[in-house]
Amino acid sequence: MYFFDPIYFVFLAPAFLLALWAKMRVHSAYAEAQKQPAQLSGAAAARHVLDSAGLHQIDVEQVPGQLTDHYDPRAKVLRLSTEVYQSRTLAAVGIAAHEAGHAIQDAHAYAPLVIRNAAVPVANLGSGFSMVLFFFGMMLGAKPLILAGILLFAAVVFFQVVNLPVEFNASNRAKQQLVGLGIVDGDRMVYVNRVLNACAWTYVAATLQSIMTLLYLVMRSNDRD
Repeated sequence: MYFFDPIYFVFLAPAFLLALWAKMRVHSAYAEAQKQPAQLSGAAAARHVLDSAGLHQIDVEQVPGQLTDHYDPRAKVLRLSTEVYQSRTLAAVGIAAHEAGHAIQDAHAYAPLVIRNAAVPVANLGSGFSMVLFFFGMMLGAKPLILAGILLFAAVVFFQVVNLPVEFNASNRAKQQLVGLGIVDGDRMVYVNRVLNACAWTYVAATLQSIMTLLYLVMRSNDRD
């Protein structure tokens, strides 16, 4: 079975190690920034950033769970986890401002975000069915299924690659807004920077994983030729 192919794990090893390192870095940076008080809660910081950009119509809502913070471009709502929404810490305001950065991107029709949003349906389809099609194709020797699986997973890779500038740009916007609006002074931004930079590495790791997986699929497909 290809699921247990050791070569697959060799391909993914660099991405796995990077993801592990990034997760540890996020945990460390977030824990440190949680200990640093902020003058506003995450919800208030997000509201301030949105209002300063003229986005008064975008609501800020509290949602349950951890790492559930996101901006919904369809509903035009910014949703923050309970901890981020309520906490007055540098970790909370950093994450809240990052999500507000996505709302600003949406309002300005930031090109990579527009492309990413358009790619979501195909990427979701690829994430769910690409491997099934590919491995069934390999077992049956059906090249059309193999090619369909590769093309669908290529859509996942495309989404991940386009997502990188979206996330980096949102973080840069967050950093500028937090300092520009006086929410966090320059000296204390080091804690926010560590959190957002660490989070950025998780996206890099996810992108690397998808690229290496695609290369593996292409290599395996050539075994049938």
